[in-house]
Amino acid sequence: MEFNVKKLASDAGVFFSRAMQFTEEKLGQAEKTELDAHFENLLARADCTKNWTEKILRQTEVLLQPNPSARVEEFLYEKLDRKVPSRVTNGELLAQYMTEAANDFGPGTPYGKTLIKVGETQRRLGAAEREFIHSASINFLTPLRNFLEGDWRTISKERRILQNRRLDLDACKARLKKAKAAEAKAAAVPDFQETRPRNYVLSASASALWSDEVEKAEHELRLTQTEFDRQAEVTRLLLEGISSTHVNHLRCLHEFVESQTNYYAQCYQFMLDLQKQLGRFSGTFVGNADSTSPAPSSPAVAAATLPAVPTIPVVPTIVGVPNTVAEGVLNPNEVKPPASGTRKARVLYDYEAADSTELALLADEMITVYSLPGMDPDWLIGERGNQKGKVPVTYLELLS
Repeated sequence: MEFNVKKLASDAGVFFSRAMQFTEEKLGQAEKTELDAHFENLLARADCTKNWTEKILRQTEVLLQPNPSARVEEFLYEKLDRKVPSRVTNGELLAQYMTEAANDFGPGTPYGKTLIKVGETQRRLGAAEREFIHSASINFLTPLRNFLEGDWRTISKERRILQNRRLDLDACKARLKKAKAAEAKAAAVPDFQETRPRNYVLSASASALWSDEVEKAEHELRLTQTEFDRQAEVTRLLLEGISSTHVNHLRCLHEFVESQTNYYAQCYQFMLDLQKQLGRFSGTFVGNADSTSPAPSSPAVAAATLPAVPTIPVVPTIVGVPNTVAEGVLNPNEVKPPASGTRKARVLYDYEAADSTELALLADEMITVYSLPGMDPDWLIGERGNQKGKVPVTYLELLS
């Protein structure tokens, strides 16, 4: 390998000159060219943008992937320019376990049916989470990462060049100042008390040499000043581009919020549907439970939910007269509210009636509710004007 000795010596001299200038500035022994206030504000805003973008990027990655080992693995795959392997979400893994458990317990049992229903909802939640992570990564993380790895690297590079140009400029100013001081000293009136006239000749010769040195230093200063001004303009344009970066990141932030809103809305809807499904056939599960299982404490649950209701005596079945409670078929239109024990309730969520025996609900409306002996503790009788029907307890906030 061939080396250019002259270029190597020149680069070493420039490096030494910059190091000397930087050290003297830190020690307060040399003057420093100050940038204008607007330029300094641009630099401060750029540094602030870089720092906060890094923090937001890292914390968003933690939000999307809480597992640090998984984050390190994804980072290595990205650096190696390889595709990140597909990873099962926690919801999908839970759904798999629930489905396998239901198959072992028996998919026809109440517990097995519930496991299957909940597992299916968890699978849907996991799929929604995967879609949200993918959308957030493309629309939010990628633009932030591109700024840090692209635009910011360019800005940092040009700022380093500007710093070197400023050190060169200040070093040239220092050399020119020293040359002018030496020229003035050499041009001073010689000592006429000296009998030998050679002092005057030497002084005149030294003055001419220092005059040439001053001209050379001024020429270098003009060139260095031109390079510094050109580099300052390039850096200024890049720093002013931070405004466009903020606009782009603002748009990405809106997209991130929108995808997150859709994700949580999907999760809420999935869980609401699951709650409705479990509420509709919870009574069936209780009725199909094994006889060896402990009986549900219906009276205790009802007592904790509503005030005690007078016991309705069992009337013997008469031909032609329906006995709804004895037959186990509750028709809300044929029952009457008890004399005491009714309460007001506020509806928490919208509820769509599954059949004619149920009462459809609207969120935040007020209805009257009461319980009847023999009813499933998860249900109450609700009344709204002339309308009457069964309503799930989980959709209500019982008021005192």
